[in-house]
Formats: sequence, structure tokens, C-alpha cells
Amino acid sequence: MPEASDRTTPAELKFLADLSQPLVYVPSKGGGDQTEHQGNFRTQRVEVHDARQALPAPGLDREGFVLVEQPSAVEDFYDDKALCSTYHGELADLIRTLTGARRVEVFDDTRRSASIETQRERGIREPANIVHNDYTAASGPRRLADFFADAPEEADALRRRRFAIINAWRPINGPVYDQPLVLCDATSIADGDLVAMERRAEERIGELQVALYNPAQRWYYYPRMTPGEVLLFKTYDSAEDGRTRFTPHSSFTDPGAPDDVPARESLESRCLVFF
Repeated sequence: MPEASDRTTPAELKFLADLSQPLVYVPSKGGGDQTEHQGNFRTQRVEVHDARQALPAPGLDREGFVLVEQPSAVEDFYDDKALCSTYHGELADLIRTLTGARRVEVFDDTRRSASIETQRERGIREPANIVHNDYTAASGPRRLADFFADAPEEADALRRRRFAIINAWRPINGPVYDQPLVLCDATSIADGDLVAMERRAEERIGELQVALYNPAQRWYYYPRMTPGEVLLFKTYDSAEDGRTRFTPHSSFTDPGAPDDVPARESLESRCLVFF
């Protein structure tokens, strides 16, 4: 529990208001378009704690996230070949060391920018602006099956043991001054706070979670994250033994950000983690 003296920043976050309308999430394709959220949503002001001060030792299985210093050998994070040949191996080694996992498979890389010009130039997506979690209890196993579509027997064997999906979020063009990632302490989420929502993309129909606002929720961010840091957070865990399974997150406009700072650019890699 954060102390009263912890520095907080006011943030406007977009929550699900109620269940009065059908819920559909249509992700942007990249290049300047916008994600579509079908449903009744409401912006809520929350106080966000500086995790560097208020939460010095979080855990993936408790709060749902952890910041790690990990400089990368990759010089250009827009180079897909460098991600496959170097970065994915770095992430796999890091996650195995941190969690004790037997195996890690990186299955997705999503680049984002807060600059519409960069989005158009690079063909990348905008920062997520809704409180959500990437998977549900149903869609996590489906993602595993999709990854091993050509080896269903292997998927069945892996699903018999515990597995998780961990996201790795990293700035890729200097420090992040504005639109940082904000995360909810998973221990502050109550039953009923997370609601399943259809994710309707061209290549796949899936399911994610959106969040109803609850004043008991505790929110954190890491100010001025640099490319030498990576923020790991858990978006699915097959274990139902009390450890964290889902970590709601979003981005927000930081009122303390200086004027004329470079727009955020980030890379989020999703990893299947097998124990």
C-alpha cells in the first residue's frame, strides 16, 4: 500500500461506464487510423503513483508488473530482422531468468507512437487510450493454440502445464515524457472490475478485457522510462492459485511533461511463457 507522502500525478483514464451496450474493440491497423471502441465508456480522473518511489519491489505474480534494466544490442527497433535475430532472444533470456520459465516464445511486436506524423511515416499504431487487458481466461489458451496451429499436439501438451502471456514494453526513441504506460496494481482489482470484450481484427476474432472504474484500484507508472529499461507485465496466466492473472493498463497524458518534448515511441512484444 503506497504511503501518503508518495508523489502522485493526476490522469484521465477511459473506463467502461456500464454494460448497457454491446462491446466490440476494433484495433487500428497503423498509419494514422484510430482504434474503435464500441460500448459506453467514460473518462475518469485517477491519481497515478510514481512506481519508482512508491513501489520499489513489485512482482509479476503479485502486482502484475516489474521494471527491469536491460540495455539491448539492437540499434534500430524498426528493423524486423534485428528483432528476430537479436531482440527476441534477449527477451526470452530475461524472462526465463526472472521467472524460472522453461521456454519463452515471442509471438508479436507492436510499435506505437504518439505522433500522427510518425504513425503515418512508419505505418505504426497510436498509444492505447482505454483501460484494458489483452486477454481473457478464454482467449489466452486460444492464442496459444493459434501460435501452434501447425503443431496441435504440442499445443495440447503445453496447455497441460502452467503457461502465461507476458508483455514487454520498451521506449525505442529516447525517454518517454508523455503518454507513458500506466498499470493497475492487480491486487487492487475486485471481482467484476474486468469485463470481456470482443476484439474484432481482420486477421483474427479474439477477446480482451476492459475495466469498470473502482476507487479502490491503485495505479502506477514509471516516469521518464528510457530505451535501456523494459517494463514486463502479465496479461494472462493459466494458474488459478491466487497469483495475478491479468494486468489492466493504458496510457495517459502526463500534465507534468515539459512542452515540446519528443513524442513517445515504444515497442510492445508479447511472449508465451511456459513453466
